[in-house]
Amino acid sequence: MICNLCPRRCGALRDEAHGEGFCKMPDLPVCARAALHPWEEPCISGKAGAGTVFFSGCTLGCVFCQNAPISRGKFGKPTTEDELYAVFQRLAKEGASCIELVTPTQFSHVLARVLERPAPGGLPVVWNSGGYERVETLLALKDKVDIYLPDLKYLTPGLAEKYSGAGDYPEAAKAAISEMYRQRGPARLEDGMLKSGVLIRHLVLPGQAAEAKRVMDWIADSFPPGAVLFSLMAQYTPAGALEAFPELRRTLRPSELRAAQEYMENLGLPGYVQELGSAGDQFIPAFDLTGL
Repeated sequence: MICNLCPRRCGALRDEAHGEGFCKMPDLPVCARAALHPWEEPCISGKAGAGTVFFSGCTLGCVFCQNAPISRGKFGKPTTEDELYAVFQRLAKEGASCIELVTPTQFSHVLARVLERPAPGGLPVVWNSGGYERVETLLALKDKVDIYLPDLKYLTPGLAEKYSGAGDYPEAAKAAISEMYRQRGPARLEDGMLKSGVLIRHLVLPGQAAEAKRVMDWIADSFPPGAVLFSLMAQYTPAGALEAFPELRRTLRPSELRAAQEYMENLGLPGYVQELGSAGDQFIPAFDLTGL
């Protein structure tokens, strides 16, 4: 295929012999792990954990990426549509609270076909992405994804370019999240579990509490009160080659998280606040082909 799935629209040739384009991935999905994952927001993980499938490749180039071996390192196992659906079925049998697809954008065209099949166990399907999506690509997922779980990493183009190599990220992510909400509408919870809707994540970066406030302002201004959930994330852990980014070579200070949390509370955004103790390598899953 000639790929224009993400906002980069690089037009790369993607087939079994070519992992071209920015994401460096072939046409069929490449997966690195498929297992129950207990560390998502409580309304996603539930008691047993989300049935999480981690896809290889990525449309962003975050300098601080914790998952670099799979996002840029090409590690993973090629998986057919039938094999992927069988993985979903196994996760459902293991008691998963949902079927969660992590970093799936580069395989949207295949996943749209796989998701035409009945969701195993009637579980909700979660689309966990970096938020860097094309609206046209999301349209193919309409009525196939129950819960959108996007990041909203930045609203300042300069930061998006500096840290993720995508100066157009803010406009692309805002348009994508608006489309996600258009498709799913207000968040719907049953017994504390999210069944449908949008949950927006923001990872607070060191020294960037002001950016977190800009993100929260946009959410509060763009959606009806309580219509979307928000997750303020404090798990930032220095990773990768950060010699050129000394400001990112530390975890968050308590004062930074406290300022962001107070702002979230003052805006009345419903959702979750991660504890500072969530930072650390121990919370990064093992990308070792488990479950594949």
